[in-house]
Amino acid sequence: MGSQQWNESFEQKLVSIRRHLHENPELSNEEYETSASIRKWLASEGIRIKDYSLRTGVIAEVGGLHDGPIIAIRADIDALPIQEESGLPYSSRIPGRMHACGHDFHTAAILGAAILLKEKEHELQGTVRFLFQPAEEKAKGALQVIESGALEGVQVVFGLHNKPDLPVGTIGIKDGPIMAAADGFTVEVEGRGVHAAVPEAGLDPIVISAHIVTALQSIVSRNVGALESAVVSITRLNSGTAWNVIPESAVFDGTLRTFDEGVRSTVRRRFDSIVAGVADAFESKASVRWIDGPPAVINDTAWAEQASNTAISIGLIVVDPLPSLAGEDFAFYLKDIPGVFVFLGTSGPQEWHHPAFDVMNGHFQSELRSLPHSLKML
Repeated sequence: MGSQQWNESFEQKLVSIRRHLHENPELSNEEYETSASIRKWLASEGIRIKDYSLRTGVIAEVGGLHDGPIIAIRADIDALPIQEESGLPYSSRIPGRMHACGHDFHTAAILGAAILLKEKEHELQGTVRFLFQPAEEKAKGALQVIESGALEGVQVVFGLHNKPDLPVGTIGIKDGPIMAAADGFTVEVEGRGVHAAVPEAGLDPIVISAHIVTALQSIVSRNVGALESAVVSITRLNSGTAWNVIPESAVFDGTLRTFDEGVRSTVRRRFDSIVAGVADAFESKASVRWIDGPPAVINDTAWAEQASNTAISIGLIVVDPLPSLAGEDFAFYLKDIPGVFVFLGTSGPQEWHHPAFDVMNGHFQSELRSLPHSLKML
């Protein structure tokens, strides 16, 4: 493409890339065409593509001409199993799949960063490694990247996520927790099936489940401090096959969200105790299966301060964002490497994972214009 000063041609190229990705979403660990496209775009700019054992996803590098640290920048590339209802002219071409979380924007933005940094490669004192990561929505992609060895030698890692409720032109930076640990659970309740007309002869798992669900709501109000945070949500309850039959069992699922590991441990312990205790009170049994999600995203204090100071010095509007109770597997990187995860304000019309989600409510170009400044922070 030649020299990539920030101009209309470069801007339109990134807009075109983002729209291509939006039209062609791929689910977690199925991002084959997405990965191929990223490799093509990187190769066309002369950017080095690293060979790591990843089935999907791409690792690339800029720099390394002079001694210095290795800094990693991550973008997630997967989409969601959602039928798009945005009405965009570049809506998903694949039924039941959609970039409803803005990963297409993240990919285009970080690709733009790679291209701009490639232009200044001779000035870089060190190396910038770009992680185009698969399977964030399954909370497994970061672990795959780590297991591949792609973070070896990295001194600090940066990530970003669009934030619909922040205005375009703002960037949310904070130290400490910014996104929550996200665990899932499945509870199975044993009953004894019987005709609905004689419930006393059976053991109703629906009634038992209802009591368990109600009791679980006391955990946050009575076991979590008022200045701490936790959410316990039951999202599915399934039981029975006929209107006149008390079923044999019931199953319900849900999620636990926390920021503090101590709170996380306490809530899980109380959860297990309540499920077993309520079931026992009804002379039943119930089992809990936990689905361990990523831990909380906890930004490094020193790097967050440096990022904020740098952003302020170049005229960006820095806000202290409210932490999100959504989960993010970027947290796995931060367990061993210091780093910062930031929110880019996008003034979006809908929140993440909504079928009418769009990045920036038509302001994509406005946010792209802020990227040269944002890159100075990275």
